[in-house]
Amino acid sequence: MSKRERIVRYSAGQIARKIARGEDRTDWKRVRSMTDAQVDRLADEEEGPLARGWEEGVVLGLPVAKKDIHIRLDADVLVWFKATGRGYQTRINRVLRAYVDSRKRAAGR
Repeated sequence: MSKRERIVRYSAGQIARKIARGEDRTDWKRVRSMTDAQVDRLADEEEGPLARGWEEGVVLGLPVAKKDIHIRLDADVLVWFKATGRGYQTRINRVLRAYVDSRKRAAGR
């Protein structure tokens, strides 16, 4: 079974009804009794500690819609991004986004 076949989508209302019927496997009593320090410790154990200043990169709101284009890149640049695995186009977009954002900040000074 592929990953795509295992993905299920629910609306917030459907999820709320499933929880109300007890159809989830989360121990909510345990979750509600955890302190922030316990949550942080567990998150660090599972995902590793957050990088200093991570919150500066948080963007609130919906992302800008993507647009299909044809772009020509240097072969070695494309090879490098593809070698980093799936999602290379998203990573290319993030690099370009960081460049644009830095230029906008510089222009605003």
